[in-house]
Amino acid sequence: MILPTMRPGALEETIRLLPEGISLLPLYNNIRTGTRAELESAVDLYEPKIKELVEVGVDLIHPAGAPPFMVHGYNGEAAIIKRWESTYKVPMFTTGQTDCEAFRALGVKHIVGITYFGDDVNGMFAQYLGDAGFDCLAMAGIGVPFQKMQELAPTEIYRFARETLLKHPKADAIYLLGAWRAIGVLDLLEQDFGIPAVLSVAAQAWMMQKRLHIRQPADGRGRLLRELP
Repeated sequence: MILPTMRPGALEETIRLLPEGISLLPLYNNIRTGTRAELESAVDLYEPKIKELVEVGVDLIHPAGAPPFMVHGYNGEAAIIKRWESTYKVPMFTTGQTDCEAFRALGVKHIVGITYFGDDVNGMFAQYLGDAGFDCLAMAGIGVPFQKMQELAPTEIYRFARETLLKHPKADAIYLLGAWRAIGVLDLLEQDFGIPAVLSVAAQAWMMQKRLHIRQPADGRGRLLRELP
């Protein structure tokens, strides 16, 4: 797993969500600002780390972080991963690809998303989802500095997701795009609105099980990990 930033949280939460027996070997990039320019160039940071992981013989590589790949577009991202898989002969998946596959598995069509990015980047995320075949009703930024998002309490994330959903009653999923520390609010949102809540860290744990042919459902972490569709 190649993480996009050196912030704590994402690796620890992923390990907690995985069944015992799946080992994660983490490497890190150091994205700092989350600006469009930084994200567009960040994909170049991944390939040297992919080479390192291939050399030690991993079964699966997850270049993590939705934004660094989504900014290249749905088809552009697919081309990058196809090239790497062809070169290194190891299966790979990005966060964006995983989230889209989760939406398809859950039968989702109309999505409301929340992020901690600015409007210029959020527009690219919405376009990505549209190109993937979904109707993105909104991609709303919470309005905190990129460097401060890890300080958000789950109650603040829940409140913002709820406020955004109430503006879009046609949504059939809420998408928490990014490394939100919000696993505990998924069941609350799903109970309140009767629709799936997809959090990237939960979706990648689901995808790792799926790709490694493991099936261990877990309660209290949202419908995706409870049902493993």
